[in-house]
Amino acid sequence: MRQVEPSVELIAQPQLDWDAVNAYLGEVSGSSWSDRVAEQDSPDAEDLVEFAGRMCYRSWEPGLNKNVSRVRTDSTAYLGNVIGSQHGSVLEHANFTFIFHNVSRVFTHELIRHRAGSAFSQESLRYVRLDDIPLWFPEWARQDPELMERSLKLLDQMEEHQKWMAEHFGLDSEGQKFSHKKHMTSFMRRFAPEGLATGIVWTANLRTLRHVIEMRTAKGAEEEIRLVFDRVARIMREQAPAIFADYTVTEDGEWIPGTRKA
Repeated sequence: MRQVEPSVELIAQPQLDWDAVNAYLGEVSGSSWSDRVAEQDSPDAEDLVEFAGRMCYRSWEPGLNKNVSRVRTDSTAYLGNVIGSQHGSVLEHANFTFIFHNVSRVFTHELIRHRAGSAFSQESLRYVRLDDIPLWFPEWARQDPELMERSLKLLDQMEEHQKWMAEHFGLDSEGQKFSHKKHMTSFMRRFAPEGLATGIVWTANLRTLRHVIEMRTAKGAEEEIRLVFDRVARIMREQAPAIFADYTVTEDGEWIPGTRKA
């Protein structure tokens, strides 16, 4: 049995093709916008959201839309207005992909409930055979000697049973068919605890990220998912500071947005 710690890595984020963007802007007389954005050196994710928002109103600069008399030239102010006015659809264009490593299946069962605006790819225990039972223990549990002793003993028994089943089913026998291995491994996973550490790739757009960060850092959320999404929130505040500027972080670790419906 291995004690593990959940980890979060951002592995993909928006990257604009500025040649294509500028080709379009040249057609609609909006090139001055990309010139301003280049001077501000803002993240591509935020530029993508701003691009989509300005597309809606043709607000690249004054005069292009006669109904628009004032155009915000500061990107941070523009995006703050997007958040404040609840123009959330433009946030859906920017997607970020995370790898969550050594998170439990308790965590992943809760994560996949947030299916709107998300994509998931999880380690499959139908194909991946367990050699050990990696598990995360919260700090309060580690400080309870009797609890740890009994828990580790139980996990050792579960590991031993996994190894016994693999031998009993002849999974490593020479010439053993993959179909048999898959069938037996699928059965063996039934004896793995829900707290088993696993991995999942999660892709979510900014609108979903804002929602899930609020929901899963709330005081009533499960403690592991609170730990993970606090890290997600900190990553996103670095990656898209203007989009997450309205959040307040409480002493209890809750991330509360200034505008709840975005």
